[in-house]
Amino acid sequence: MIKILLVDDEPMITEILQAYFNKAGYSVIIAENGIEALRKARNDNPDLIVLDLMLPDISGQEVCSLIRKDNDVPIIMLTARSAEEDRINGILIGADDYVIKPFSPREVVVRAQAILRRVNKDGTTKHMAFNNGKLVLDFFKKEVKVDGNIIALTPIEYKLLTNFVHYPGRVYSRADLLAKVQEDGTFFEGYERNIDTHIKNLRKKIEDDTRHPNFILTVFGMGYKFGGKMDV
Repeated sequence: MIKILLVDDEPMITEILQAYFNKAGYSVIIAENGIEALRKARNDNPDLIVLDLMLPDISGQEVCSLIRKDNDVPIIMLTARSAEEDRINGILIGADDYVIKPFSPREVVVRAQAILRRVNKDGTTKHMAFNNGKLVLDFFKKEVKVDGNIIALTPIEYKLLTNFVHYPGRVYSRADLLAKVQEDGTFFEGYERNIDTHIKNLRKKIEDDTRHPNFILTVFGMGYKFGGKMDV
């Protein structure tokens, strides 16, 4: 059974989330502070961690950083901070996703399920297909196909696309995307607005009509999101 480690010092939150995860068929482990979270992440080998940013002993950011030194387990961060800088810091230290409080417990479970569907037990990402095979990504070969044809993407375009498809519907600001591009050491010289140019070029390669895109959607005043529907 898939194990979820919930890390939060508020019993009401952990009880509600545990009930939702149990109903979805997952086993749940609970840690009330950072030290306990590190111990259980090491000893209990969870398949996914839901980690609160504000903990009574050490911060969730520090816990995430320490876990990331030797463990690639997916991490969803819970935070009451909505500032863009806090979200970017979460991405840079290795969080896979974040949810801002107050949140819907069902949303947390759905986001966890989305991540787990895309990750094998050994931590490697599977291939993904969208819109009845229109767009296919093979993460082992690092290939992208549109209508069965391999599309040549630049490293930055490939990085942007892979981040989009892992979280369909999630809105990324330009700063979020810039942080994602740079987090693995990818060289990117420029500013947030330069992301628009790469998005434009990416659309030309994967969209039938760049004026009415199906995959990379603009969220006016906020950024971009992925609109493709994953094939079952």
